[in-house]
Amino acid sequence: MSEWRSRTLLAQLVGFATVSRDSNLALIEFVRDYLDDLGVDCELIYNAERTKANLLASIGPGVEGGVVLSGHTDVVPVDGQAWTVPPFDLSEQDGKLYGRGTADMKGYLASVLAAVPLFLASPLRRPVHLAFSYDEEVGCLGVRSLLEVLPRRIPMPALCLIGEPTELKPVLGHKGKLAMRCHVHGAACHSAYAPYGVNAIEQAARLIGQLGAIGTRLAAPELHDERFDPAFSTVQVGTIQGGTALNIVPADCRFDFEVRALPAFAPQAVADELQAFAAREVVPAMQAVNADSGIRFEALSSYPGLATPPDSAAAQLIARLCGSDAFSTVAFGTEGGLFDQAGIPAVVCGPGSMDQGHKPDEYVSVEQLAGCDRLMERLAAFLSET
Repeated sequence: MSEWRSRTLLAQLVGFATVSRDSNLALIEFVRDYLDDLGVDCELIYNAERTKANLLASIGPGVEGGVVLSGHTDVVPVDGQAWTVPPFDLSEQDGKLYGRGTADMKGYLASVLAAVPLFLASPLRRPVHLAFSYDEEVGCLGVRSLLEVLPRRIPMPALCLIGEPTELKPVLGHKGKLAMRCHVHGAACHSAYAPYGVNAIEQAARLIGQLGAIGTRLAAPELHDERFDPAFSTVQVGTIQGGTALNIVPADCRFDFEVRALPAFAPQAVADELQAFAAREVVPAMQAVNADSGIRFEALSSYPGLATPPDSAAAQLIARLCGSDAFSTVAFGTEGGLFDQAGIPAVVCGPGSMDQGHKPDEYVSVEQLAGCDRLMERLAAFLSET
């Protein structure tokens, strides 16, 4: 029954095209109504425009030591991808369930929702909390407002289970991320008189070269953490725009860069170092030619890394639920670091593989979805113990 229910719910969840640029309210309201029909109260935490919302619900006694089941409702776009199946209609072939978000991470959400009747029928001694967020894919944005209200809504949980796709293997760590934008404003002139202008692209190139030098330094062997792949913090420039024509010295250039940081490293240190380099080495030379030129930095998004100790109670609990203590890390980020910062130990474990996430013809296997259903059954049994 649970397997049938989770598959049915997954089809309904995939049918909501909750791309991060759009509203997730239709899906959230569907979940709210589903829970209401089962007699479960929930709270919606809206964004400022009331176009998106997180959902928080609790089942069981109002005591400490419960488990938060956390997942995001948004998905990445399908634009420009060569799908061979309809991305927002669930389809099955050869034991695989296809659709945008099946792996990342509506398969997990479906399994959690399918388990609600089981949680309600179980003699829970500790509660289970459902925490569904918006805009995870664009910087873990929505969960922050959910975490602001969480201490006033529920007793302190023992664990937050982030259901990102890990093939149901227990993951205790991931890197943090900082994304920044750099605006370089120079001074335009005819290219025949290039020395009288300030070439914004050239100055941006100096900054990008400095980022490369920082990245090389961070890759030094003594800074490695072999639990991660790559084993060091990384820096990369992802986009750059600038210039209008070859015979015009470009007045403006901007580029975006990111830092993927080991949990023990603060990625803001990279941005701080680059800003200090710009102020010391680049801006004075620019303003010596044109006083109105300059450089501005803009923060785009960030989230902390996660490094749950393998000997912690949270790690031992997920090992029990998964039936494995072969702990590992993942390269992608999650909301887990934010829960951990809020004092709630976090682990990552969910159905499917990120090898399928963000790609055309994304899928989760029927076997993985059924495995997550069984994990929920073990969780209900654990929460019912004395």
